[in-house]
Amino acid sequence: MQSAPARSSGRSVYVREMFARIAPRYDAANRVLTAGLDEAWRLRAIRLLAPPSGGSVLDLCCGTGDVVFHLLRTDPTLRVTGVDFCAPMLARAQERAAREARGAAGFIEGDVSELPFAESSFDGATMAFSLRNVVDIDAVLEEALRVLRPGARFVNLDVGKPPNRAWRRLFNLYFYGVVPLLGGLVGGSRQAYTYLPSSLTHHPDAVHLRERFERAGFIHAEYVPLMGGAITIHVGTRPT
Repeated sequence: MQSAPARSSGRSVYVREMFARIAPRYDAANRVLTAGLDEAWRLRAIRLLAPPSGGSVLDLCCGTGDVVFHLLRTDPTLRVTGVDFCAPMLARAQERAAREARGAAGFIEGDVSELPFAESSFDGATMAFSLRNVVDIDAVLEEALRVLRPGARFVNLDVGKPPNRAWRRLFNLYFYGVVPLLGGLVGGSRQAYTYLPSSLTHHPDAVHLRERFERAGFIHAEYVPLMGGAITIHVGTRPT
């Protein structure tokens, strides 16, 4: 595993330490908190990415490698690189790779707002349940665009803000009320699973995040709402 310095800030240090604490039970907590639906959401995002056979794909904030391994199960000819700034998460990904990788999987410690890759290095890029935790959304989007080859897509999967008021109230009751309690029990840190929902509070809604994609330089920016908008997938393409 190669290493790259992460941009220093109080928030980034806090988030890195938080993910380090929950790394050992992170996968189990995800399955419980989403009733296993997170696996289907990742597969939907991969279908929208549509990477070319034999292509190279970058997974930003890869964590324990869920998207990396789904990509390789979908197409073992892909070469997939996961990058994350939390070493314990990457250690867990490396452990899983020995059992689950169906092709070329690599993991690098690094800052997704300052990627250690040359321009036009990848045929696609993904990010799942992490963009709302970064310090500078625009910097991450610009870096994702930079490392993509012309015509390649960036697909971001994350929790969203349901537009329907009644559904949003029900979702908020679960996300802000139940998740900290259940996440604390299964994931081992109530503090972490209190922060993770709160990170959505100031995150852009689906429409405004699409606009951020466009400002970063992506074309054909769009989003797909799932679960009534409680989950959203944003897609953008690097211009040719």
